Amino acid sequence: MAEPSSTSPSVTSSESTLPPTTADVQPMSERELKEQKAFNNWRKTLSRITGVGLTPEEFKEEVAKADRKQCELQREQLVKTSPGVRFMMNNLAKAGCPLTKNMLECGPCDATKSGGFSNHHGILLCQNGFFSKKHMEHTMIHEMVHMYDHCVFGVDWHNLRHHACSEIRAAALSGDCNWTREVRRGFYTFTKQHQECVRRRAVLSVEANPKCPSRAAAEKAVNAVFDSCYNDTRPFDEFY
Repeated sequence: MAEPSSTSPSVTSSESTLPPTTADVQPMSERELKEQKAFNNWRKTLSRITGVGLTPEEFKEEVAKADRKQCELQREQLVKTSPGVRFMMNNLAKAGCPLTKNMLECGPCDATKSGGFSNHHGILLCQNGFFSKKHMEHTMIHEMVHMYDHCVFGVDWHNLRHHACSEIRAAALSGDCNWTREVRRGFYTFTKQHQECVRRRAVLSVEANPKCPSRAAAEKAVNAVFDSCYNDTRPFDEFY
């Protein structure tokens, strides 16, 4: 019977079992780098849209970043190209209350708002509150009308009639109540559509004033000043 062989069994060469050294790795070409970057961007976008691969907190943060970036981009575009926005900015400057960039900020809001004005901080654009660029344009003009009223007329925001007048003017002059916006909200009245929209939206805003005790009080304040404030189109010559 043959004896077992004394020679060691053959082994696979070290070149095929060891990882490649740094010298063996070929640098990616410019095209490959672009493709890799594009793939990574696509993966991030997909994760932001679907939430796949992200914790709930990370997903929320990614969405907020995307919303803010979009808001800031459209804000810059509208400041440069929107006739209504530029008109209001020019008139605010003439009135002695110029609107600087740091007074026109994008930020998150609750789902019921698209913007707001504070006489202490300026205008907030709700980065998660716009369904279109036109919606954002109307919101910017709306809040600029409030800023103009505060500057020129000295609005007392705790006085419901003062507040009502500015809300009537802002809704009437900003484009908030144009036909397409009303159709989107589900209102189809053909007679005095604009006036009814302005009145309805003014009441909703005044009702949210901490000094307003009830919806009835808001309606009373709006009705008391409606005609005079609706017909006051300053600084516009007519409804925008």
